[in-house]
Amino acid sequence: MALEEDAPPRPRARLEKLPLDSLGIEELEAYIGELQGEIARVEADIARKHGHRSAADAVFRTKPK
Repeated sequence: MALEEDAPPRPRARLEKLPLDSLGIEELEAYIGELQGEIARVEADIARKHGHRSAADAVFRTKPK
């Protein structure tokens, strides 16, 4: 019991897993397209956040003496 309490919490699943057995080929291909669209959206947000961080780093960067 103590080991379970000391373990870090497991991250929760962000996406609900679909039962793939019930889907046809066309549905699976559409599902892949949806997932790829979501991946592209997340990658764009990561790039945007990197840009914000770079701008903040440039503002707060100390100049060498």
